Amino acid sequence: MSTLLAMPQTALAPANPWSLVPPLGNLDAYISAANRLPMLTLEEEQEFARKFKNDNDLEAAGKLVLSHLRLVVSVSRQYLGYGLPHGDLIQEGNVGLMKAVKRFDPDQGVRLVSYALHWIKAEIHEYILKNWRMVKVATTKAQRKLFFNLRSMKQRFKGEDAAADLDTHRDTLNPAQVDAMARELNVKREEVLEMETRLSGGDVLLDPSPSDDGEDAFGPIAYLTDTNHEPVAMIEARQRDVLATDGIATALASLDDRSRRIVEERWLKVNDDNSGGMTLHDLAAEYGVSAERIRQIEVAAMKKMKTALAAYA
Repeated sequence: MSTLLAMPQTALAPANPWSLVPPLGNLDAYISAANRLPMLTLEEEQEFARKFKNDNDLEAAGKLVLSHLRLVVSVSRQYLGYGLPHGDLIQEGNVGLMKAVKRFDPDQGVRLVSYALHWIKAEIHEYILKNWRMVKVATTKAQRKLFFNLRSMKQRFKGEDAAADLDTHRDTLNPAQVDAMARELNVKREEVLEMETRLSGGDVLLDPSPSDDGEDAFGPIAYLTDTNHEPVAMIEARQRDVLATDGIATALASLDDRSRRIVEERWLKVNDDNSGGMTLHDLAAEYGVSAERIRQIEVAAMKKMKTALAAYA
């Protein structure tokens, strides 16, 4: 909370109308105290504003700020629907009020209440946009206008539908309402639809939260990660492809004819019925040796091919 919300432990004498009541313990007490502060007349406001502008009189500036705290409280209530703490909204509004007092020119013929209203709302708007979601939903001027008008206008449309005895349970805008909102706010209908989509969504935690039983939970980050295009994975896949084609061909070329045919028949040949090539006994009968001898030749060929592949890689 700002220093305006945190009251000093020792207050001035009660006779001083500019002193806030003794130590305040909660927001309701602060609001009550702010509403009891005296308002300034036009002459007093002009006097204090000139003292601050010409002589940098901080006491006069303080009186201008204190007398308008009730304005900040009133404006902040309009933004309670965004789910942010009322005290924080008041705090940001107080910052805007102090900025207005600093820039206020009493010779412009405008009351401070009218001038400060813009600054108070601007600070509260900025605070809401920064804190309403983790991801900022409005950046351009048109988006800001839509953000702070969309919900209120949707409620107005619902009221009109209810008066016309139409369905008021639907939370989305119909095409006619989208067009009406775009015309009233002077924005494109596509921008209205985009902002409604943004507001209807919510923040999603990408990393999974630990489960109660201690097991790893599943979060969106698991399926958002594209491992297929990860650089290391791409290099490894390319190396596997090269070894499976040129590397195997080079390794087979290092074998004698009999060893190469045994390896091809045993591991590289696929028949039309998806069965493999010749068995150990088939090859043993063809070469006139035992099945064990064919197995020994196969093992020796595999070792030689492994060495050749390692050198190729």
